Amino acid sequence: MSKTSVVKTLSVLVLFLAASFVTATAQGEGSIEGDIVVLRALDKITARTLDLYVPIDEMVAFGSLSIHPRKCLKRPPEDPPETSTFLVITEINEGVEPVRLFSGWMFASSPAINALEHPVYDVWVIDCRISDPDASKDKE
Repeated sequence: MSKTSVVKTLSVLVLFLAASFVTATAQGEGSIEGDIVVLRALDKITARTLDLYVPIDEMVAFGSLSIHPRKCLKRPPEDPPETSTFLVITEINEGVEPVRLFSGWMFASSPAINALEHPVYDVWVIDCRISDPDASKDKE
């Protein structure tokens, strides 16, 4: 087996494992649904960071980004810690059509698995706040 075919095989395996991890984690089996997403945003030009507390289904602006969390899941305390959030991130510049940069699940424990790719901004998940755990069980 050539070195190139080994690298291709390993690449496919890594992508498969990452996709399996993302799917299993995003399904949130046994997870508690949160009300507020805690994100950390970085402007790479100014080195400014800001912690954003964004309620589900509301939008917040950071620079030219519009960040819209759709769902936030957190594992119960007895399970290994994990917070996963479904985000839609759009870049809005004056005089130009908005551009969707990211739409998918981000994970607090593995921010590199599914990250925002942008030359100026980084956004990652810190936490999922749950105002009343009993209220989220009533939604099910």
